[in-house]
Amino acid sequence: MKYFTMGCASNISIIVLLISLVTAYFVYEYLSPPPVPKVELNYWGPGKEKPDDKTIKPYKIKFPESDLEDLRKRISNTRTLTPPIVDGFNYGFNTVYLNKFVEFWKNKYNWTERETYLNKYPQFTTEIAGLDIHFIHAKPDKSLLKGRKVLPLLMIHGWPGSVVEFYKIIPMLTTPRPDADFVFEVIAPSLPGYAFSEAASKPGLHHGHIGLIFNELMDRLGFKQYYVQGGDWGSIIGRAISILRPDRVLGYHSNSCAAETPKAKLYMLLFYFFPKLFIEESLQEKYVSQFPDMLHESGYFHLQATKPDTIGVALTDSPVGLAAYILEKFSTWTDREWRSLQDGGLENLDKVELLDNIMIYWLTNSITTSMRLYKEYFADDIIKHGLFQGITTVPTGCIFFKHEIAISPRQVLELGYSNLISYNLQTKGGHFAALELPEILSADIWNFLKLLMKQK
Repeated sequence: MKYFTMGCASNISIIVLLISLVTAYFVYEYLSPPPVPKVELNYWGPGKEKPDDKTIKPYKIKFPESDLEDLRKRISNTRTLTPPIVDGFNYGFNTVYLNKFVEFWKNKYNWTERETYLNKYPQFTTEIAGLDIHFIHAKPDKSLLKGRKVLPLLMIHGWPGSVVEFYKIIPMLTTPRPDADFVFEVIAPSLPGYAFSEAASKPGLHHGHIGLIFNELMDRLGFKQYYVQGGDWGSIIGRAISILRPDRVLGYHSNSCAAETPKAKLYMLLFYFFPKLFIEESLQEKYVSQFPDMLHESGYFHLQATKPDTIGVALTDSPVGLAAYILEKFSTWTDREWRSLQDGGLENLDKVELLDNIMIYWLTNSITTSMRLYKEYFADDIIKHGLFQGITTVPTGCIFFKHEIAISPRQVLELGYSNLISYNLQTKGGHFAALELPEILSADIWNFLKLLMKQK
């Protein structure tokens, strides 16, 4: 009994010590806001550092017939997929439905037609930090300007997406509106290691470095100041640019805003378990489920943040495996309730558009290099520099769609964005807003800029 009592006392002491240390950490961090991190535009290309070729070269999407023939053979040789349990998407991708999707891919999807479609916007490449960076550059029709200001808008995609996500929203931003005295000029780059942009030849390329690469791209195009929009990685990279170069970013808009300051993280923890402190009663039930939903959907994140190259071997070798891995995200991240459906809700989306994205990952052989960004996100130098914890001072607009993976209340975001001028919650939609609901997302971007102009 004596030893039992001593053991309990010892355990209690350890728990008290841990609580004290955690409390001290939060107090220290709260009282010691991090300085603006020092991230430099380094050389990420192959071999020894050399000057960039700053030429801006036209680019066309075109792959040889041999690549397409190899793809057809691999799809045809896929093993028959017969799962022992069929329960919607609750165990992951329902392979009974995947068989049907693959049949559509083989018999109805026409890459030749889609290649023409994907070349509809002007595209270019230029070398920055030793890497060939691909980007779309879509300008408004000069004959429609009628004295309107043209605002440069840097649009940044995420994973497992690509610039294909922006094909429907671009004309909604580059076409003048009668109620606005401005219009957008859209620059949409492919992230390094994604699709048509070259991957880093050295470890360590994180979102802060990518932000500086894109800042250099805007400078090379003649834009000393510009606006930024992004979701997923685009949101994280856009916030990094805004923190590192607030002199260049005139405004930042995102459909997946997140605040990473110590106080914001503490408030977010309280928000998950005590939503009544932040959220009106009609929305509380939805937010109570957000934390367990995030745990349910975050297995990929841990895998890609630790050993991306291992899963990359399988996805690089099997086009059907790649399709299942990517499409599962388009299912559950668009609507969590679709997990119970036999088709994962994918029949509600445009299968041709989904395949465009898969084809780009496959034909450019970029799935492994795209996933490495998750590992670089936790690099030691980011933590040391405090890029996680920086405060965004530039004017910011945030919109969240109903089924977004993580939604932060305004009270939390205001702890990480000192100039949050717009905040909107939508009653529908999910993570891939530019692809699924471009009308709503574009309208929010326009309204954010109107508010910003009034503020000025």
